[in-house]
Amino acid sequence: MDSKRRVVIQALGAGGTLALAGCGGSSSSSSAANNTSATPTPNLPDEEPVGATPKVRFDHGVASGDPLSDRVMLWTRVTPEADGDVPVTLTVATDQAMLQPVAVYMSTATEDGDYCVKIDADGLQPDHWYYYQFSVGGERSPVGRTRTFPASGSFIDRARFAVVSCANYPYGFFSVYRAVAEHADLDFVLHLGDYLYEYGPGEYGDFPERDPLPPQEMVTLADYRQRHAQYKTDDDLQALHQQFPMIAVWDDHESTDNSYRDGAENHQPLTEGDWEARKAVSQQAYFEWLPIRPREPGNYSVIYRQFQYGDLIDLTMLDTRLEGRDEQLTVPLDPARNSEDRHLISADQMDFLLDSLSQSNAQWRFIGQQVMFGQLNIAELPSLTEDQAQLRSNLSAINMDQWDGYAADRLKILNHIDDNNIDNVVVLTGDIHTSWASEIYRNPSSLLGDLFDKPLAAEFVTPAVTSPGFPDGAAELAGILIPVVNPHIRYVEAKSRGFILVDVTRARAQAEFYYAQSIESFDLRGQIDNSKTKVVSVKSGDSRLIEDGPVSRPRTLRTAFNYPPLPLNAVTVNEVLS
Repeated sequence: MDSKRRVVIQALGAGGTLALAGCGGSSSSSSAANNTSATPTPNLPDEEPVGATPKVRFDHGVASGDPLSDRVMLWTRVTPEADGDVPVTLTVATDQAMLQPVAVYMSTATEDGDYCVKIDADGLQPDHWYYYQFSVGGERSPVGRTRTFPASGSFIDRARFAVVSCANYPYGFFSVYRAVAEHADLDFVLHLGDYLYEYGPGEYGDFPERDPLPPQEMVTLADYRQRHAQYKTDDDLQALHQQFPMIAVWDDHESTDNSYRDGAENHQPLTEGDWEARKAVSQQAYFEWLPIRPREPGNYSVIYRQFQYGDLIDLTMLDTRLEGRDEQLTVPLDPARNSEDRHLISADQMDFLLDSLSQSNAQWRFIGQQVMFGQLNIAELPSLTEDQAQLRSNLSAINMDQWDGYAADRLKILNHIDDNNIDNVVVLTGDIHTSWASEIYRNPSSLLGDLFDKPLAAEFVTPAVTSPGFPDGAAELAGILIPVVNPHIRYVEAKSRGFILVDVTRARAQAEFYYAQSIESFDLRGQIDNSKTKVVSVKSGDSRLIEDGPVSRPRTLRTAFNYPPLPLNAVTVNEVLS
């Protein structure tokens, strides 16, 4: 993992001098979010690494994440031919050919850290794109592209990012990741969980030649590491990480299905050991293999945090899965779901969220989290014929895992928004393999509710990368019937795989739902079925959803032209220039 590293200072241009890129460790985003580009003090190692350079490969690509205004987490994994510590060099440059470096960092990949390397590359300039590359001797990783966020409070007129979740390797190709990677003008990617799945071969997906490794359900630290390693060999996932920084949170399958603070539906203590031990190793592997900044070194249990994108967006990321969740109820109409003693997040995390909302001075307040926030009324669905009964079954199965099963926590958040006149709140959600757009009310009942009042927020739920939605027939029926008894739910697409492109200006926040042509055809990877594209937006000051406006224009000049995307999986300078 991270160890001593040296900063190299280089002047660029006539008389140009660069600020030092310091050697600070992995600091929390809550304390570092307001940092500016002030010059840090480097912490130089006593001596350079000596000895023969180990022979290694870079099989798992590169990744960046958790961008702040002066730093970003940079990641790779080396595969050595022999055991032992591996000295690794990271170069950060302003050009994709790596001919204009701004800083060089030293780290060490160790067996204890599964040979993953994570460096908090600090001392960078706000609102800048950078390119980076790791090396061990003459072996070099692919070149990656990343960026820092604009400084807190600086005027920003636009942002564009993609939202993804639920990528199950054995269900098909990661075509959706390829499609996102080819949108060259995005600022970052938001991953809302189920980055990987725990099941063994044939248990949840059986696409040819994509059996999961290890060939059994992952339970031990070695299991979780091997599964992460397999996912990171996928070309389309590598392409996504190579082009953009990612802000990620886990959901349940990074540990096991329907997990909560003290257990999981898919954990059997008699055969799979202690839950706390399994949860801990799943969290450790996640932090090792994702470019995420720990709150402090060695703390793998706290993942909720906040990011500021200039004065345009405050983004609060929640952990609604492992940190404070009580066990799910099993009966959808159980009155206990309204109990104030049942919690989806801890008191500390609730205070963190409410304070983030109250203290925000940004134009928009986004909440990134795992499970559906808006109410889903299944009791009033019309009587279903026998061949349509699966629709009710599907809805019942997912309902109590969502905020509907922890209604008092949701009400506390909505009361806080209303009581403090907080506007422009948008909730971004994953988990359920389907697409939704909803207006958020305290009580959205069509008869006795507050649907005629101003919505308190909006919610956009992203479709899955590969995991399945509703079956044919039930999916189409859901899109028709659910809005009838849930008028606050304005859009449902219940089976197609895809992602949301979120385009934010000072006047509106727009969600564009894009769907892949196929996750089964290798040749169609990255292709979009434009006939299915759906546009939903909210105006500043009003959370009512507006449907079917025009798709947003790409930022070809500002981003894609001035800071061009990389040839995917490019490794050497010659390959980049060719």
